[in-house]
Amino acid sequence: MSAYMGIQTTGETAEINLSVTVPLAELDLMAGTLKNVLTLAGHKVRLVNDEGDEMRSADEVFSEAHPGMTLRGFRLRDDMTQEELAERLGIKQAGVSALESGQRPISVAMAKRLGEIFEITHHAFLRYIPKS
Repeated sequence: MSAYMGIQTTGETAEINLSVTVPLAELDLMAGTLKNVLTLAGHKVRLVNDEGDEMRSADEVFSEAHPGMTLRGFRLRDDMTQEELAERLGIKQAGVSALESGQRPISVAMAKRLGEIFEITHHAFLRYIPKS
């Protein structure tokens, strides 16, 4: 690991630019640790890309996202109607509609059935964790 730090002062403030090189295996641990230390010290931490643009998490950008949106995406990808999917699942079309709209949660058992139909891992339908 190597680290370089530059400090630039302007009036009443100073800007600290920190560049740390770590093995990829330690990236998440190191980034999380640095963010936690700064957050505990009362600082807001902003992640930026190479151009200096602030990066946002998927949760921030897609705050209204739910597994049903994933289901709809795969159904449309495969050019399948709700009726066709319902028939393959052995449920009514209204059930597919409720899953896609987020009105009905996708159980692990249903996620596994969907994974088989769309030939993907069932985890794709379980990634959403409701906010409390």
